Amino acid sequence: MKFFYSFILSVLSCSIAFGQETPRSTQYIFNNYLLNPALSGIDSYIDLKLGYRKQWSGLDGAPSTQYLSLSAPLGEEFIRGSINSFSSRGYNPLSRSFVNTYTAAEPHHGIGLVAMTDKAGLIRQSNINFTYAYHLGLSNEVNLSVGASAGLNFLTFNATNIIAESASDPLFGADYNNRFRPDVGFGLWLYSPRFFLGASAKQLLGTRAAIEDNKSVSLPYQSVSIYATAGYKIFLDEDIAMIPSFLASYRKNSPAAVDANLKLAYQDKFWIGASYRNSDSFSMLAGFNVASIVNLSYSYDVNTSALRSVNNGTHEIVLGFLLNNKYDVKCSTRQF
Repeated sequence: MKFFYSFILSVLSCSIAFGQETPRSTQYIFNNYLLNPALSGIDSYIDLKLGYRKQWSGLDGAPSTQYLSLSAPLGEEFIRGSINSFSSRGYNPLSRSFVNTYTAAEPHHGIGLVAMTDKAGLIRQSNINFTYAYHLGLSNEVNLSVGASAGLNFLTFNATNIIAESASDPLFGADYNNRFRPDVGFGLWLYSPRFFLGASAKQLLGTRAAIEDNKSVSLPYQSVSIYATAGYKIFLDEDIAMIPSFLASYRKNSPAAVDANLKLAYQDKFWIGASYRNSDSFSMLAGFNVASIVNLSYSYDVNTSALRSVNNGTHEIVLGFLLNNKYDVKCSTRQF
């Protein structure tokens, strides 16, 4: 029975990967940069994150994902100015007093990259995208960032152990096997000390040859992924902040997904959270900061669909580093 489920999963993963679905991450809540290039350089330090996700643990051939994200600001006025609206080290950026004295960031540039590899069944896809963003202050408290990403996606299909009736089966020589493809994305991010609002689109390029009605036609190699998100910070007291947020995502020929999230943060020391994705899963998240250098977060997903009977849940862990952190900031003050 387990082999049967593994076989079905491999077939499904093939059809999904040939459409180039972006691998999922529960912890985008702590790293929206994975979905939106407009967050490039949003903070005053170099933000490095290493992530590992094991989806549907206990099921043979289930997806596993590793990723690295790196984001850095550019501009001397931004990096060396009073970017965080406070000068003393160790000040709590989640407190009401910080919000009351917050000013929008100086106009500046941001750059970064996201590298990811995902394996599901017989399919492995790897991609690397370089990102750029420009942050502009619209008022004393509100910033707008516009970002873009460009890179390459590489898909490999391991047909070594596949047995077909004919060696000329189209599966072995399909146009989408073992080839580099361009990948382009775009994003907007509006943010203040109280809220954030973002929209982005990924996988905007790429075509493949196909036969329809005995004619060769060019079809999209990958479906465009569209994301919209928003969140708001509510202070329960001076040191505890509650941040409800949502994410809506859509791909052609796939049902729309909506995530409802809730995060509780104590000062800049630790946080817990919960997330629900319609018709898919429920997640618990937690994380903490070590001084002003390292942060660690973990999430566990439980399926609410029929898949819950054949897997032991999904684990994801992310290790973050705050490099060149001149202000001793212990967590992002602009991503919540």
